[in-house]
Amino acid sequence: MKYIIGVDIGTSGTKAIAFNVDGSVVYSAYIAYESISPQSGENEIDANILLNATIKTIGRVIKNTKAESDCLGISFSCAMHSLVAITKTGSPLTNIITWADLRSKDYAEKIRDTPLGQKIYEHTGTPIHPMSPLCKLMWMRDNQPDIFSKAFKFISIKEYIWFHFFGKFQIDYSIASGTGLFDIRSFKWYKESLDAAGIREDHLSEPVSTLHIETALIKKYKSKMNLPASIPFIIGGSDGVLANLGSGVISPGELALTIGTSGAVRMTSAQPKHDPQKRIFNYILTPRLYVSGGPVNNGGNTIKWYVDNFMNKSTSRKKDFSANVQQAADIPAGAAGLIFLPYIFGERAPVWDANAKGVFYGIGSIHTSRHFLRAVIEGISLSLYQIGLSLEETIGPAEKVYASGGFIQSAFWLQMIADIFNKEVLVMNVADASAIGAAMLGLLSLGNINDLQETKKMIKVQHTYAPNGVTHAAYMKNFSAFKQIYGRLKGITK
Repeated sequence: MKYIIGVDIGTSGTKAIAFNVDGSVVYSAYIAYESISPQSGENEIDANILLNATIKTIGRVIKNTKAESDCLGISFSCAMHSLVAITKTGSPLTNIITWADLRSKDYAEKIRDTPLGQKIYEHTGTPIHPMSPLCKLMWMRDNQPDIFSKAFKFISIKEYIWFHFFGKFQIDYSIASGTGLFDIRSFKWYKESLDAAGIREDHLSEPVSTLHIETALIKKYKSKMNLPASIPFIIGGSDGVLANLGSGVISPGELALTIGTSGAVRMTSAQPKHDPQKRIFNYILTPRLYVSGGPVNNGGNTIKWYVDNFMNKSTSRKKDFSANVQQAADIPAGAAGLIFLPYIFGERAPVWDANAKGVFYGIGSIHTSRHFLRAVIEGISLSLYQIGLSLEETIGPAEKVYASGGFIQSAFWLQMIADIFNKEVLVMNVADASAIGAAMLGLLSLGNINDLQETKKMIKVQHTYAPNGVTHAAYMKNFSAFKQIYGRLKGITK
């Protein structure tokens, strides 16, 4: 049986799967690791931990499937917005700075609403925010000048691994489109961004298609992963766009919604669409397909924060995620007028404000700890709904929501999403959407499929949740106030 291996390199762990050409995952391997956060706002990872995790997960899949002769190729998904300064030989001068690092927030604030910020957003598709390598480079230039001046290249997680595997500095269009440095229409580095960051084009890698293949793997890695000679490696894309593909969301009228530690809402289209309000991103899936959407910082992490700190600690830590969420299920929709602005970890879409703060509004004597929990879950969901509306205004109407991520363990939360969005919610039979998306993109690159639409038949619907119009109306009463709270408090919450 022929397999393709999809690898998803994240900031908390790396997963590799053996994906059968009929659409089933026959084996998976996962290695977790911790980020380094010595001070508030800092978030880094040791580059070699990621390299070793990638090697080990691929090696385990090969060993346990005995697929050395049946492996069609290896294709990659990777977290976006990372940055590491390196020497000419590929040695890191810094740890990898992840998307969650906020040290460049002052630089993002300074240029976001300027004519330059507007031009950069329009050309690169990346909102101005401290997550982006553009802002990270500005911060590094001024705060780590010795490192900045010594660096031969500034690269991302995937580029670091790719260089060690093949000795080439290459970056796929998808990861490049999340840097704030890359023109998403010309597929070239954007000069005004480079000038703003204080770098030249030769400080960056060569941009290549997400379908790009390399076969000349450096010998020592072949033996470490038990690989046959000349196996094709497909560079692949970013985790966000590949999660759309792996969830089956590649046609007009479909929304992908993911809630895990954080969350996101995304749509796929043939062209990037400019949002005058700068609420959404536009990232590249293939040279002919783009994924537009918005990520939130506050998802399951915000539920954990509330349960750990404000619910009964003697029981809450013994409960799993679904059980914790279920504690709010018997509170009526709308939480008796209690509204939560879910920005306790700052926020990306739709406000793109690293200084945003969480707010409980409308507190009354009737509200219990479970009302507050319900408000937290509703607040996260309303924030994602706000992004969904932004996408429909910019890209076009959506009919269905395809759900993925850890929150699909909770039927209660899935029904809430259906009622808030007032759309049918579909839960697919995929647990590792980004890794599966990487495998699917690899099949296209290798010619095993002719069009990404063919991947839809590989994914099956497991559950469907229909919206309740009456409950939707109850949520919309709170949503009217929800939309106003941030704007009215902005400027006093720093």
